[in-house]
Amino acid sequence: MFFSFKSIYSIKKNIYNSFDKILLAGLIIVMLISCKGNLDDVQKMGMSENEPIGVAEKINLVHTDSGKVKAILISPKMLDYSNRDFPFNEFPEGITLDIYDNENKKNIVVSDYAIIYNETKLIDLQGNVKIITSANDTLFAEQLFFDQEKEWLFTNKPVKYKQAEAVTNGIGFDANKDFSLAEVLEVTGYMTLED
Repeated sequence: MFFSFKSIYSIKKNIYNSFDKILLAGLIIVMLISCKGNLDDVQKMGMSENEPIGVAEKINLVHTDSGKVKAILISPKMLDYSNRDFPFNEFPEGITLDIYDNENKKNIVVSDYAIIYNETKLIDLQGNVKIITSANDTLFAEQLFFDQEKEWLFTNKPVKYKQAEAVTNGIGFDANKDFSLAEVLEVTGYMTLED
């Protein structure tokens, strides 16, 4: 069997063309596989993991239950980090929170900074924390936690608790949400107030 130079050239050309087509198809398949990603990766593109997923300013949030106002949260700024493995909301410029009980009595919570952990339902209040109850009792602390599920306030930091007749200083504090079970721990000072 003899092949002419033209037929050998034609066979080589067909082999190279087939090889080029296979190589091109393989390259396209590899590119498609390598481009396959998930939606989370696409959403995170161009966003640092340390950046919030959202920012809200001039917040005035009203929480109602059965048509009754239960709480009003006011804050200049909220950062939403719900894109994290342990999601949270941060209030870097502080909060003012008015909480209303069933008799529509108001307790006021103020702090320079707050962070709410979504999964644990824990609120961490920091910096000049002040709580004024409907009975005009006032708690001052540098840090205070509120467990939303247990409806319990606590800290292991120094506190000053002012009631109508006395001021109590101590290290640590525990109370239920309406302060009917309030206790200053490790009392360091007690002062009786006169009218």
